[in-house]
Amino acid sequence: MTFVVTENCIKCKYQDCVEVCPVDCFYEGPNFLVIHPDECIDCALCEPECPANAIFSEDEIPADQKDFLKINADLAQVWPNITEKGKQPADAAEWDGKPNKRPLLER
Repeated sequence: MTFVVTENCIKCKYQDCVEVCPVDCFYEGPNFLVIHPDECIDCALCEPECPANAIFSEDEIPADQKDFLKINADLAQVWPNITEKGKQPADAAEWDGKPNKRPLLER
């Protein structure tokens, strides 16, 4: 099983999750993070660290977010790996909780 970053991370990208990951399985895009499903060890440390509540175990992803399983897997193949928390967007808090952010995902 793996953990998955879902829609609410788009334009928030807080990165607190990156700091606690023991296997460095996070990858960073312009305005979103993803978890590499083959590298995640299902430790669950990242889930409670996400201020945006955007990380779920694959068994607990809300039905309307299931497509993020494939999004995480696909983008982890092309985005760079990150091992340390970087600077979050200045307007992250303004985007936290806003619905329908999928069209804003920059690949």
